[in-house]
Amino acid sequence: MKSGFCVLWGRPNAGKSTLLNALLGRKHAIVSARPQTTRHRITGVLHGEESQVVFLDTPGIHDPQHKLGETLNKTAKSTLEDIEGLAFVVDVSDAPHADDKRAAALLKHLKAPLILVLNKIDLVNPADLLQRQKQFSELCNAQEIIGVSGLQGNGVAALRELIISLLPEGDPYFPPDMLGDRPLEFHVAELIREQALLQLHQEVPHSVAVTIEQMVPRPKGVLYIEAFVHLERASQKKIFIGEGGSRIKEIGQAARKEIETLLERNVFLELRVKVRDKWREDESWIRRFGYKD
Repeated sequence: MKSGFCVLWGRPNAGKSTLLNALLGRKHAIVSARPQTTRHRITGVLHGEESQVVFLDTPGIHDPQHKLGETLNKTAKSTLEDIEGLAFVVDVSDAPHADDKRAAALLKHLKAPLILVLNKIDLVNPADLLQRQKQFSELCNAQEIIGVSGLQGNGVAALRELIISLLPEGDPYFPPDMLGDRPLEFHVAELIREQALLQLHQEVPHSVAVTIEQMVPRPKGVLYIEAFVHLERASQKKIFIGEGGSRIKEIGQAARKEIETLLERNVFLELRVKVRDKWREDESWIRRFGYKD
């Protein structure tokens, strides 16, 4: 049996989380078009008849603008030890960014096999793809190069098989019924934050942190969930709630549907909003919100 850990690596918005979901064949990580959607190391386990791949989705490597950004970079870097493979995911719909080069520079001493994953090939003209491949391949010493579209599914099966082929022989790390290493509360909080990312604009969604205060069964199979949404300024709270509570209601309804799909049961979701002044610069709040793995 083949088994091992494979890191999904790259800059923000390269499509790592979308690719993770495609590789696993299920929604495991939240996705949005906003940079730094992923704030944690997300473990997703792919069970096969003769293999087990433990994928580690990571925050995008970037030039940090606050202490939270510094923490996210540290979280990503911490995954580079004791792994059996790494997929360097790049967005070939554009030329290499400074953050692509920053991410590549951290791989100079990587001992595990490195796969350069040219993501979003559905968005690039085939005539330009070879040029982009050349540009990105110059950033790193890749053992393999493959083009995929995490969103459309093109090349995902081939990438999955390529990753498995590079893994060593070994025993599985997780039992067959285990899909990740995070509790349900974590995934519920992420689904709420996902809706904030999708429905809010400008700086507000980047300031959102979500904590679950309680998840309590109620009669008729309903699960009551109380969640706190933390923002940095009172003006952001006003935007989040919306006129007459319209925006918080929309976010709550959309999040509830996603949570019910995840948990396969009826949910009553109550959102409460709190202001934590400049929490992204406060290491104590960063730690309380779980962003120090």
